[in-house]
Amino acid sequence: MSALSTLKKKWRGEPEFRNAYGDLRPEFAIARQFIAARQRAGLSQAVVASRMGTTQSVVARLESGSRLPAMRSLQRYAAAIGCRVDVRLQPVTPAQARPRLGQ
Repeated sequence: MSALSTLKKKWRGEPEFRNAYGDLRPEFAIARQFIAARQRAGLSQAVVASRMGTTQSVVARLESGSRLPAMRSLQRYAAAIGCRVDVRLQPVTPAQARPRLGQ
């Protein structure tokens, strides 16, 4: 096992790490959707960037999951790959609901 995988395994046992990682789920979910939709469209990041009027590095950041993108960025990305944005509010079960930091 590599040093990184050993460290990740250790961290997963710590509640603070699990909570912080869980807080990033929305970003990772959107990033996975971006990548999957772009791949279904058969487009490279460079082509999407060109269609958006931006650079490939901006598209890479959108697909990284490092932060939630602005609605305008979502719309531009979607248009570039031939999609539309569909935002939904879905109820959560009590097991899924947990207090956010600072509350």
